[in-house]
Amino acid sequence: MRALFARFFLLCLVFCLAGQLAYAGCPKFFDVIKNGAWAVADKRGNLLGSCNIDTPFIPASILKIPTALAALRVLGPDYRFKTELYIDSRDNLYIRGFGDPLLISEEVLAILQHLHRRGVKKINAIYIDDSAFALEHQPPGREASSNPYDAPIGATVVNFNSVAFRVFRNHRVRSTEPQTPTLSIMKKLGRNMSPGRYLINVCQGSCQPEKRMARFTAELFRALQHKAGIGGQGGFARKKAPDHARLVYFHKNSRRLDEVLQSMLKYSSNFIANLLYLTIGAEKYGYPATWAKANRAIHNTLVSELGPKTASLIVQEEGAGLSRNNRVTARTMLKVLKRFSPYAGLLRKRGPILVKSGTMNGIFNYAGYLSDGKPFVVMLNQQRNTRGTVLERIRRGRYPHKAIGRTQ
Repeated sequence: MRALFARFFLLCLVFCLAGQLAYAGCPKFFDVIKNGAWAVADKRGNLLGSCNIDTPFIPASILKIPTALAALRVLGPDYRFKTELYIDSRDNLYIRGFGDPLLISEEVLAILQHLHRRGVKKINAIYIDDSAFALEHQPPGREASSNPYDAPIGATVVNFNSVAFRVFRNHRVRSTEPQTPTLSIMKKLGRNMSPGRYLINVCQGSCQPEKRMARFTAELFRALQHKAGIGGQGGFARKKAPDHARLVYFHKNSRRLDEVLQSMLKYSSNFIANLLYLTIGAEKYGYPATWAKANRAIHNTLVSELGPKTASLIVQEEGAGLSRNNRVTARTMLKVLKRFSPYAGLLRKRGPILVKSGTMNGIFNYAGYLSDGKPFVVMLNQQRNTRGTVLERIRRGRYPHKAIGRTQ
């Protein structure tokens, strides 16, 4: 009986000490953290200091780091997004996309020049084949604003589903990108706008994303086909490539996955993140891409990387951090950062620190690596943005220097 009691007492003591260690770093930050967490570890995963390390918080865009880690594991750093081009007997073009987030004007022109070299001299109707995706909805948390961060996603998309143009005083609209011609969709979006320069997504408000994305893609291909020396004209529609159409070109994007990830993390692109998220699911479990396949693929990949207990603490509805239903703990993010450390250079450099920020209304987060390589996390779900102050105190080492546990 005494042995049982002693064992019970020791177990309670361990839990109490663990709790004290987890919250030991909170008092020194009471003036800047009202609802949040922070944590820092050494390169081996030894926890150096923390506050509320096991409390789940909304991660916002720092969730792009687990998405990037899963992409590297499932797709590999050399992966290139693909697009298939078909021609039928009537010289109609079918563009079948697989969620390439960097199918930009320069890439489209290169595709058309390649088609010309392969003997394509005429393109009549242009059909957008978006059958590689079967989405039940747009990304959870996406809003209907004109902000490029709220651009819709799909299988066959161009230029981040956003347009840059200038409206003149006479209501004339012109593209502000030299590589992108002025398209009729720009004129439609800009006709009622005040003079000035704009960068907006092509589908805001109550527009139908699939139709609008198809129109934008078809207009860009049509405008650039003549520059590539290809004649012909015709309408456009969403249509799956028929069996009798001939595959004339299997295009792989000029940028590898590691370059795509660097763009995603540097510019915090929700568009890239969610196309990656869906592609991971489709490549692992087969096309068409769905949210269910993506959720399962990401979870199973993170289970392999972090272990089932840690992975179960990540609540992830999409890949960009848009949804306010997403949750993660500071301890879990430290473990993600430890696994992601070989690719730390993909993060944006701010002075001596490599960091990914996560910002929404009432959400101010950081995750990254200090100048000596120590992983750190700051998660503030509060109205006052004090993450810079918190990070500066962490950077200056205002936490216990003795290792107080392991993050895994």
